[in-house]
Amino acid sequence: MILIKNATALEFDPPRIRTNMNILIDGSTIKAVGPDAGADANPGKVIDAAGRLVYPGIVCSHHHYYSGLARGIMAHIGPTPDFMSILKNLWWRLDRAIDAPSLRASALVCNLDAIRAGTTAVIDHHASPNFIDGSLDVLKQAFEQVGIRGASCYEVSDRCGRQDMLAGVQENIRFAKSLDAEKAAGTSAGLFESHIGGHAPCTLPDEGLEAISDAMKSTGRGLHLHVGEDAYDVSHSHVTYSEDIAPRLDRFGLLGPRSILVHAVHLSSAEAELINERDTFLVHNARSNMNNHVGYNTRLPEYKNLALGSDGMGGDMFTELKHAFFKHKDAGGPWWPGDFLKALAAGNRILERNFGGKYGLLEPGYAADIVIAEYDPPTPLLPENIAGHFAFGMDASITRTVLVHGKLVYEEGQFPFDTAEIYAETRVQAAKLWERVDKLAP
Repeated sequence: MILIKNATALEFDPPRIRTNMNILIDGSTIKAVGPDAGADANPGKVIDAAGRLVYPGIVCSHHHYYSGLARGIMAHIGPTPDFMSILKNLWWRLDRAIDAPSLRASALVCNLDAIRAGTTAVIDHHASPNFIDGSLDVLKQAFEQVGIRGASCYEVSDRCGRQDMLAGVQENIRFAKSLDAEKAAGTSAGLFESHIGGHAPCTLPDEGLEAISDAMKSTGRGLHLHVGEDAYDVSHSHVTYSEDIAPRLDRFGLLGPRSILVHAVHLSSAEAELINERDTFLVHNARSNMNNHVGYNTRLPEYKNLALGSDGMGGDMFTELKHAFFKHKDAGGPWWPGDFLKALAAGNRILERNFGGKYGLLEPGYAADIVIAEYDPPTPLLPENIAGHFAFGMDASITRTVLVHGKLVYEEGQFPFDTAEIYAETRVQAAKLWERVDKLAP
């Protein structure tokens, strides 16, 4: 057992603050919360929060861990005048250059970055056309090594041909069934789950969507797919299939409560309504949309299930929420910080739909994914203004201690292992990766 005492317990949705609280953790879940919680227990470790903030771990609901070694990339990228050029000249060369060592290094540093920012769960979306079989195992091992919760899937696409497309489907199926086998055998660490992934409708012919649909049925997993990120995706759907994107996906049974759609910058109100009817989640990625100049999603308030992700821009969701809010206000949107904090907290509902269990509150029976943070508010911190402090006062640097699944993975600014060796290896792998990128034609 672990006892956190003298905590200022803070929750995001619904917003709540309770002072002088004890939180007793037993195994992977919270056992008791209250001023005297744990008084009769004999915990193996006691953490005195000394009045600091203690809140549920943050969720990044869409990420690309294969992008972790792209920071400062020194390779000849070529012209990127539009979104498809960005994909072809940068990202589709980078992911083709990924091998097992570079993927492992990339995933490890992404996990370290996330934990330092108080992000305890990440929903990843992976692609590596020259390393498909077994790639999801490498990601899972990196998550478990750091101790962070997450999920991933292989990004099925026909951009490297039909055989690669079908190989991606098989990797999703193989990996999902391997997770099921671990659970059945009682050997699962309980930290990792999966979706059935796809790149985007414009790179998925009907055969690909049908294969994905069959994979979802055979594994019981949901879809994870970019949709309408750029106007090209919509135009392609109209020209090739004479159909809007969401109805096309629905025709194959791909929308549902366990499915995640990403971006939807250019989808219509009718498509938003259909997505709502199917109880599907939409994940908004403000920084990525701005970076790729794909436009702004003015329909965010129309979605009933909205979460926040980074689309490969990192695991710092403080920064992501700020960009989401400020871009929304710049576009004349009606939402306030509280609306975006609610969307950030909604990532816990994605976890519940995929992992089972309860997430996002400091209550008995909820997952012990917990952050202890050092924030001395210059103005009163109240339930009604938590979001205002999040957007205008707090940042990732307030993170001090992190627990995931009831285990300490970061304590007083330190990991329980030496990170120097990891960073040394990532620099080596990054240089090799960049060299391989330079050798690949778009």
